[in-house]
Amino acid sequence: MKLRLLIGTMMLTAFTAHAQVATINENFNNFTLGQGQGVFPQNQWTTIFPAAAGNPAPMMNVVANGASDRFIQSYSGANQNTPQYLISPMIIAPAGDKTITFKARRNTGSAPGSVQVGLASNPTDMSTFVALGNAAFLSSDVFQTLSVPVTASSSQYIVFKFVGAAAPHTVLEIDDVVYAASASLSVTDQNKAHNQIQFAVNAENTALHFVAGKDPKRIQVYSAAGRKVSEGKLSGKNYDISPLQTGVYYVIIETAEGQTVQSKFIKK
Repeated sequence: MKLRLLIGTMMLTAFTAHAQVATINENFNNFTLGQGQGVFPQNQWTTIFPAAAGNPAPMMNVVANGASDRFIQSYSGANQNTPQYLISPMIIAPAGDKTITFKARRNTGSAPGSVQVGLASNPTDMSTFVALGNAAFLSSDVFQTLSVPVTASSSQYIVFKFVGAAAPHTVLEIDDVVYAASASLSVTDQNKAHNQIQFAVNAENTALHFVAGKDPKRIQVYSAAGRKVSEGKLSGKNYDISPLQTGVYYVIIETAEGQTVQSKFIKK
């Protein structure tokens, strides 16, 4: 009788550990603080990051701001342009009616980097990662809220892909991950602003031409290496990029309402 009860308990524990969740509301405050190997898995969250390519090695950490506010920190170590992944608990296969929202930033003093949300069918194989949208370029040390619609899929793991593209030793952080029905989530200020602002490089490759009801307050342009190369305001509906060399650039736009929009462009 005791043996049967023990087996039943073990089976129930195993089933619970791998249970699929319908929603996620995670602020990481119940996670154990730590750095490097052995920090994950925690609370069904797992990580994948590259083997050490130098010294120091990459790490996925749980850190704190004050006594109780905890969040996840991705540190690239000696690696550059090498992804690190944070993988959620197993979710019920998405039906296309939910959104993932979260806060993200670069750590103060760190080079900029990017975070991209996707889905994976195998939590240990990131070749199954499929992006849900463009990567967000993190150049500010203030948390910004990002929102990404989750399309219908048979893949059942939400994945956060971090890349320190500008330099080694990049430190990127996320917090307050919410995966819930789209109807219960308001559209973020950033997405509202993005719908109101459009721009394109003109035919001469000398200016960004903006289409907006109100002119943005300020434009900041960063190189692919994360260095600020230009900052200013529009002249008419144009922003001068004639001094810039050819290449890929990231642009941060502060709208007339004080909202922030991030995008990128290619100067040919």
